Amino acid sequence: MKKQAGHRQYNFPDADLYLLCVEHIRYAQRDIQLFEKYGYGADRLKTFMAMCEKFRGLPDDDELVGDQMIVTDKKYDAAEKLKTAIRSLMTRVAMKYSNRSGRYRKFGTAKMGDMTDAQLLFCGRRVVRVARQQIDFLADVGVNENVLQRIVDAHQVFENALNIQQDKVADRDIAVENRIEQGNKIYQELIVMCDIGKDIWAEKDPVKYENYTIYESNNDQKIARKERLAQEQEVEKSGN
Repeated sequence: MKKQAGHRQYNFPDADLYLLCVEHIRYAQRDIQLFEKYGYGADRLKTFMAMCEKFRGLPDDDELVGDQMIVTDKKYDAAEKLKTAIRSLMTRVAMKYSNRSGRYRKFGTAKMGDMTDAQLLFCGRRVVRVARQQIDFLADVGVNENVLQRIVDAHQVFENALNIQQDKVADRDIAVENRIEQGNKIYQELIVMCDIGKDIWAEKDPVKYENYTIYESNNDQKIARKERLAQEQEVEKSGN
């Protein structure tokens, strides 16, 4: 049974989560002496920053999808080469037998263009097997081991390409699960840090309290960040 993908606990892009964490780590570094009274010291903050950097280094879905598309294109190319090799054989078979005969139908190549990957794999094996059973009867139309070997080789390339593509699909699923898991971990740590920060500055400093406020939507987060920067600039101006 396929493992269900985890649920992201935040409603904004991963890149914004990283920037949000870095921004709030900076506030916590400013207030580290107050954080230490809650048992949240510099070592934990350093560990949190390391988690964020590791998260930033994870491949994103665009990169994973790109890799998957590359190997999928190679699989399609290998499939077409296998079909071409099979059609070359079947042209010879049709010269010997009518394409409406039972001997022709035994090869099982009808509607080959509509076959799934699995069906095409079985078709490639069956065509070689059936041709070898009748190779003496097909020799006069040019069917020999060289013709069959071309199909065998193309079949092997296609099978390898299919396996690589399926591996890439699995790799992407695993990477997505890992990214969600790591993202949730740093988001949870961000919430803990911000809850401490808000508790420190509640009813003491509304601007610093606002530093630790997390908004649910990405748009709200950007608006709040813009307002926060404006407030900080006003404080700096008044201090000068």
